[in-house]
Amino acid sequence: MLLRLLLLLCLFFLPQASSLTEQVEATLPGDVPDTCPVTKPYQTSLFVPPSPYPAKASPGMFWFGTDRLWTSLKENPIWKLGRAAPNDPTLREKLFYWRQGYSVDTEPQPTLTVTGRRLDSPAQPLLADKASNGWVNRNQPFIVTAVNFPTVGCWEVTARYTADDLTFVVWISK
Repeated sequence: MLLRLLLLLCLFFLPQASSLTEQVEATLPGDVPDTCPVTKPYQTSLFVPPSPYPAKASPGMFWFGTDRLWTSLKENPIWKLGRAAPNDPTLREKLFYWRQGYSVDTEPQPTLTVTGRRLDSPAQPLLADKASNGWVNRNQPFIVTAVNFPTVGCWEVTARYTADDLTFVVWISK
């Protein structure tokens, strides 16, 4: 009896799971090479930040990480970036991070560091600004930094805060 029930449950949920996978894959752009393992929404279990942070990320974004360190990533893994400045050849993006227990009051200058390397070709590493802080309201502080990618391509980005790392992969485009 239990075996039949499990079989029925599998038959019920299997089509929905493959349908969700097809929907996610259909929404991703096709111009990312298969050799670039971009971090896609819903590729692992969905992370939900602890209270008082919102359970859902902003529209077009998804939460990625753990309560020790998380960020919001664009659902589209192709980041179309502009120049940092008219005479600067790098491509710039701001990154926001959160951590359960982080406090602007006790750590006004966060010790977050961000590094990055191009996976599909040799390139200079990305450059990251010194991290700063901010908050939506006093009980939802975040850490912010800006990074400059020296070239387009497949990039692995790693943030480190104390002993916790968070790594994701994106495709950088102009």
